[in-house]
Amino acid sequence: MNAPQERDYLGKALDIAVRLLVIGIILLSAVRIFSPFLSAVVWAIVIAIALYPIYEKIAALVGGRRKVAGALFIVISLALVIVPAWLMTDSLLDATVRIVKKAEAGTLEIPPPTEKVKEWPLIGEKTYALWQSASVDLKGTTDKLQPQLKDFGEKVVSGVAGLGGALLLTIIALIIAGILMMTSEGGGKTARNIAYRLGGDDGPPMVDLTVSTVRSVVKGVILVAMTQAVLSAIGFVIADVPGAGLWTLLVLVVAIIQLPPLIILGPAIPWVWANNDSTGIAIFFTLWALVVSSSDGWLKPLLLGRGVQVPMLVILIGAIGGMMRAGVVGLFIGPVILAIFYQLFKAWVTDDNAPKEAPAKEAESTT
Repeated sequence: MNAPQERDYLGKALDIAVRLLVIGIILLSAVRIFSPFLSAVVWAIVIAIALYPIYEKIAALVGGRRKVAGALFIVISLALVIVPAWLMTDSLLDATVRIVKKAEAGTLEIPPPTEKVKEWPLIGEKTYALWQSASVDLKGTTDKLQPQLKDFGEKVVSGVAGLGGALLLTIIALIIAGILMMTSEGGGKTARNIAYRLGGDDGPPMVDLTVSTVRSVVKGVILVAMTQAVLSAIGFVIADVPGAGLWTLLVLVVAIIQLPPLIILGPAIPWVWANNDSTGIAIFFTLWALVVSSSDGWLKPLLLGRGVQVPMLVILIGAIGGMMRAGVVGLFIGPVILAIFYQLFKAWVTDDNAPKEAPAKEAESTT
């Protein structure tokens, strides 16, 4: 290769390197600018995919006017989120105020623990001693635990702030989801074009698989968990359980990670029997807790239908990992994203073009 040709190749290589550098800088800048909105946009896409059938029904009711349907969806969905959040917050504040007032007046009483507390694994003896001390001398116990209570209070404040941030993120995501639904035809075409560029002819079917997976997980996991949480809240309110909003939130978390809500509802049953004057309400709450805890047995077939089946372990890891990475919103997004990955990976592994095992007779002939 002569010198002019070498200079020509070097010039082309340098030209390509400069172009790639400029494109990389632009992409990096775009990612950095967009990153604060990433969680909201991902959450909005999940909501838009999952609730699009409802949007279509709203559009049919308003004569096919998509913008009007989108506006109605945003208003209705915001009301369904903000009103329960406000009621939960009001419940938490009311319970906190009552506890603080009783503590200030010196009328706050802690019932003594039973002997069964000692039998709890690992923490039984220490828990019993602390509980017994608080039931006898609450002020003295709190004075001794002042540093720990301060740390606990800071964590509670941080948790409340996280819930507020999650609520704000959900409100933004619902607004974005409504806008995405208004332009769903163009969005669907764009998604399929991108999938085709990435995977060729196998790309667009992956988009359909992703949509079906999102709707399956949202209906079969998240919607079931939210239904169980709402039913639990009704029971807590009727039985006048303090901090009903907090217990409802715990039921939601437990249900999403595919554990029975009875883990939260069970300890509340003896409390209701011991503190509620009405035997009828105590009986109602006991039966209600059992019904709510077992409701996923008929809710999942009703809501999931013939949707995509995802292993419980995938949902559990997605929920826990999502919550660790993105807080409360991650609790919802995590299972969906991991379920999509699971379905896409399974489709890739079982691709019709993948090499098949040799027939039994052929395998025998080679031995």
